[in-house]
Amino acid sequence: MNETEDCFLKVKDDYLKFLSKEKIFNKSKSAKIKILKKIYIPMSFWIENKCKEKREILLLGLSGGQGSGKTTVSKILKIILRKFFKRRIYVSSIDDFYKTLKERSKMSNKIHPLFETRGVPGTHDTSLILNFFKIIMKKKFKKIKLPKFEKATDDRTKKKYWFNIKHKPEIIILEGWCVGAKAQSNHLIKKPINILEKYEDKNLKWRNYVNTKLKKEYKKIFKMVDHFIFMKIPNFRVVYTWRLLQEIKLKKKSNSNKKIMSYKEIKRFIMFYERITLQMLKDLSTSASVVMLLNKKQDIKKVMYK
Repeated sequence: MNETEDCFLKVKDDYLKFLSKEKIFNKSKSAKIKILKKIYIPMSFWIENKCKEKREILLLGLSGGQGSGKTTVSKILKIILRKFFKRRIYVSSIDDFYKTLKERSKMSNKIHPLFETRGVPGTHDTSLILNFFKIIMKKKFKKIKLPKFEKATDDRTKKKYWFNIKHKPEIIILEGWCVGAKAQSNHLIKKPINILEKYEDKNLKWRNYVNTKLKKEYKKIFKMVDHFIFMKIPNFRVVYTWRLLQEIKLKKKSNSNKKIMSYKEIKRFIMFYERITLQMLKDLSTSASVVMLLNKKQDIKKVMYK
């Protein structure tokens, strides 16, 4: 029996249990098995090899358009790397580092009204991310608490609900829609790409602030990442459909209907993400170490390694 087959036998049950728990029923069991063998196991072996090469903490960035399945992919990789390779792995979402509702309200009053809406660079607490990376990289590890963001209330949870990291991970995956995003040149910033930018950011203040954040704080964070894994969506139009499905799922999980977005709100919400998502499609398609090609049905059709 080869290593790949051994891996499959050891992780298969946990993988199928996870998909069932996540209510992923849109594929047959044989189709799910095929994806595990063709996509997730080879990718886990690739990560394991990179981890051996580095010989210290491996920091991965995983990104893709909204609703592309970043969280699901991260969790599946975590299952395989833990179960078969016995790696200590921690998956962190950049969403959990969003600034509080109060902090974003202050930004919306002082800088631009659009900053009340979470999402774009500038709405994350970058000092918390940098501090997390610095503590994790130290030889003497001390346990650390990381923030947790509740999307249904659009706010950070109380500290008693934060994540506890008691043991030093060997692999960290930072996942999020803008992980690995790069700043644009000034001439590109000037031209609005949707009605939100055209009518609500006429003086370019919001766009310029976001772009400056990408040039400085976010660039510093992403420089620390060893390899990027990019989930390439077929076009930006699919983001609306996928985000809608995500919102329905969030509604089912949440005990309250508070802050769950309507159809119109989703249409407006994804406009905040459009500029950077389109730029990432150009940049990370060529610069990421791993590119996962997705079709309109959210299926991973092909994985390219560099």
